[in-house]
Amino acid sequence: MPDYMTTRELAELLRIKERKVYELVSNDLIPVSRVTGKLLFPRDIVAAWLSRHTEFGAGEAALKSHDPVVAGSHDPLLEWALRESGAGLAVLSDGSLDGLRRLAAGNAVAAGIHLPESDTNGFNVGWVRRHLAGQPVVAIEWARRRQGLILPRGNPAAIGSLADLAGSKLMPRQQGSGSRALLDRLLAAAPVLEPAIALIDPPARNEADVAHAIASGHADAGLGIAAAARQYGLDFVPLAEERYDLVVWRRDFFDAPMQRLMGFCREPALARRAAELGGYDLSGFGTVHYNGP
Repeated sequence: MPDYMTTRELAELLRIKERKVYELVSNDLIPVSRVTGKLLFPRDIVAAWLSRHTEFGAGEAALKSHDPVVAGSHDPLLEWALRESGAGLAVLSDGSLDGLRRLAAGNAVAAGIHLPESDTNGFNVGWVRRHLAGQPVVAIEWARRRQGLILPRGNPAAIGSLADLAGSKLMPRQQGSGSRALLDRLLAAAPVLEPAIALIDPPARNEADVAHAIASGHADAGLGIAAAARQYGLDFVPLAEERYDLVVWRRDFFDAPMQRLMGFCREPALARRAAELGGYDLSGFGTVHYNGP
């Protein structure tokens, strides 16, 4: 069966009228994806949502023992902290939306995400509400990051903005990643520019792959974070500041692995590493931006 359902298919599943589905979406009461420009409903997340709204309570994903994995978007500082803290948590970085799906299915204890809201300047909370409706999860700020164009060393083409990329080869991230969501938003705001930029296929799966593609000459530019550019000795033109959050099952947050990670991150070593990598602002670290029921 397809991973995503249309509005009609979901209405048939729930035995309601399609207009009722639109009503649920408009009130943020059901998980939905708008990435393709039309409403699609992830089948596994809808199943978790239905479980949450049955009489036994929080749903199967909330009650099960979760895999010791931090999924979601790749972040070099988080990857380092997980390793250095000895938290015993594996990293599975395949984009923000993938992280939310794995979290909803109970296949991770946490997911790192940096997804811009479609109609505000905010990040992440609306996505958590839609994909983990009613689930006992919290969204905790990890860091603010500078997101922008990663460019060859010395910036030989004198790129200063997205508009200067006309005729260039751009290494994108995969659909469902926060970087791809930002790129799509920027290109939608400049429709004349979009056909003038060649997006390389297949897309990069993480920050390091973007930087490597530019360092090797495979791409002229890519969208990524300042830390990735610095790690590879590349130039960087900032375009936006984003908020990267950790979405964690509330029960798992208080277990030893997550407490070991958070305890380590309150030590000076995290700030020193963030300064070495560059492009991070940790002033809001630990702020709770969402606390599910």
